[in-house]
Amino acid sequence: MAFSTRLLYKSRQLYGNQAVLRQEVAIPVRFYSKEASPPGLKGDEILKNIFVEVKNKFETALGIFRKEKITIDPDDPAAVSQYANVMKTAREKAGLFSESQRIKYTIETRTQGIPDVRTYLLTLKEIRSKRGLTDELGAEAMMMGALDKVEKEIKKPLMRDDKKSMALLTAEFDKINKKLGIRKEDLPKYEEQLELKIAKAQLEELKKDALEAMETQKKREEFKDEAMPDVKSLDIRNFI
Repeated sequence: MAFSTRLLYKSRQLYGNQAVLRQEVAIPVRFYSKEASPPGLKGDEILKNIFVEVKNKFETALGIFRKEKITIDPDDPAAVSQYANVMKTAREKAGLFSESQRIKYTIETRTQGIPDVRTYLLTLKEIRSKRGLTDELGAEAMMMGALDKVEKEIKKPLMRDDKKSMALLTAEFDKINKKLGIRKEDLPKYEEQLELKIAKAQLEELKKDALEAMETQKKREEFKDEAMPDVKSLDIRNFI
């Protein structure tokens, strides 16, 4: 049997990259909150429904990946775009969050109940940092500077329910957005760019794991005389 074929079936390292799929079918616990559950359900029934729902979403997403050919080539824009489209299709068919939607949900849940703007902005910074999102434009520092300006003007901490003072901050944020060239109508473009960055990063991880798996297999006696295949020739559908 050819080296590449045996590798696909024997490589646990590559098989472990189903974690990419598991991440895509992750569902917030709050989705199954008491408010969303049918009345009269007991704890074990709720857990059973959660399991069935997650299982169905996972299988739906996995079904998409079994049909689509993915080229493990993070340096090829076409391969990155195609992989991003596969991920998008899987999410839409399974009813899952996109990365932008996941971030929005995280912000909503983490900032709920925060009364003051300063703590709110610091929480946003923490969320961004934990999700590995870089502030390349320096927008955070500008927003904190705008907040300092408004609080100096009103001579007290700015609270989120202070509509009059919040209007002052919003005006300052509009100035920042204009300076940075950020427009609300461009948000879909920014979301697409984020999805492409994520797709590229995941393909890079897949390529890294594939190369490590092949290096490991190459050390085995049965593979010593066989040539290592090009990562781009591997068909991920054979091991999911």
